[in-house]
Amino acid sequence: MHQFPADFLWGVASAGHQTEGDNVSSDCWFAENVTPTVFKERSGKACNSWERWREDVDLAAAMNLNAYRFSVEWARVEPVEGEFSAAALLHYEAIVDHCVERGLAPVVTFHHFVAPHWFAARGGWLDAEAPERFARFCDRIMTAFGDRIAVAVTMNEPNLPPMLAWAGLPDFVRDLERSTLEACTRAAGVERYRLTNITLAEEAGALLAGQAAGHRAARAVIKARRADLPVGLSIAIVDDLVHGPDPTLRDRKRAEVYQPWLELAREDDFIGVQNYERHHYDAKRAVNPDGTPAEGGVMNRTDPASLGSCAEYAHAVSGVPVLVTEHGMQTDDDTKRAGFIEPSLAGLQQAMDAGVPVLGYFHWTLVDNFEWIFGFGPKLGLHSFDPVTFERIPKPSAGLYGDLVAELRRG
Repeated sequence: MHQFPADFLWGVASAGHQTEGDNVSSDCWFAENVTPTVFKERSGKACNSWERWREDVDLAAAMNLNAYRFSVEWARVEPVEGEFSAAALLHYEAIVDHCVERGLAPVVTFHHFVAPHWFAARGGWLDAEAPERFARFCDRIMTAFGDRIAVAVTMNEPNLPPMLAWAGLPDFVRDLERSTLEACTRAAGVERYRLTNITLAEEAGALLAGQAAGHRAARAVIKARRADLPVGLSIAIVDDLVHGPDPTLRDRKRAEVYQPWLELAREDDFIGVQNYERHHYDAKRAVNPDGTPAEGGVMNRTDPASLGSCAEYAHAVSGVPVLVTEHGMQTDDDTKRAGFIEPSLAGLQQAMDAGVPVLGYFHWTLVDNFEWIFGFGPKLGLHSFDPVTFERIPKPSAGLYGDLVAELRRG
């Protein structure tokens, strides 16, 4: 494998609600606890990273990494509209400072799906004042410790709803999502309770408009505080390939799922790419590489060649550098995960050799965690954890990734 740039960011990615636990002022916590709910399990203590965050940062440092991506939970910082928690701000500031002390560039996500309960009770991103509220939160973060962060990711996968629509989730899941939102609305006593990762198809356009405005507003306040800070957003991208001569279906998916965000990113410093799968499409449907009808659920069609291909596509449309903010494999067999990393990075290097500027690579994720509506079942971590003691247990993939990064950084 060829040499990566000396300033290349090697990291792991995590998200607050999925790891911290007891995010009780958030919309997801509220939705997990209504009846009916689409969430298979409640997040509870999650991985208890709220208390064990220092250990997690140290684990990343021990893996020879030079960057750590995490989210600042809006619901903890602003649990009540207009009231900001000094203790929560100090908590996240301590994480940033410890990253710097351990030689890790702090890459901060300002909104990783989860918002305060009060924000969702206002209608979430459908509320006309949502962008302003989000920008106010981002400005408060920048005032507290924005001078020490290395990269700002305003939003994580705002294109997830159309992505999941193309993934073909069963109708009963969609029905249960609608029932969950109705239950939340009743329980909150509001006109409409809306989350970011549980959505209604008929509101897709309004949701996109609200989030795009939110990203622009956040970028403006972040840049006003620090013009030199790289700012962008992260989107989910499947490596969509055409089987046969007709690209119409594949191109329609690209237009619906990625195009608006890649065009928006033309105004940014980078585009965050989050890739897990490669799909094939003929003129009418998703197919296997041999053209037979594709079957299976979400995140089960992996291919190490997909990462470099997605980087090429994202850069070609956006025109800005790529930051791989998530990449990994959902599997209970860690030998598959361990064998997946190096060929994926080789493909990424090929894209870089072809002229794609790539700023860094963040593996998802450090520790097995709460995977949203699927609960704790899906395993994507480089470490597992004991659900009682919360002790982190390294998997072979953690050692392999760490050794690989050490070799690449040495040149």
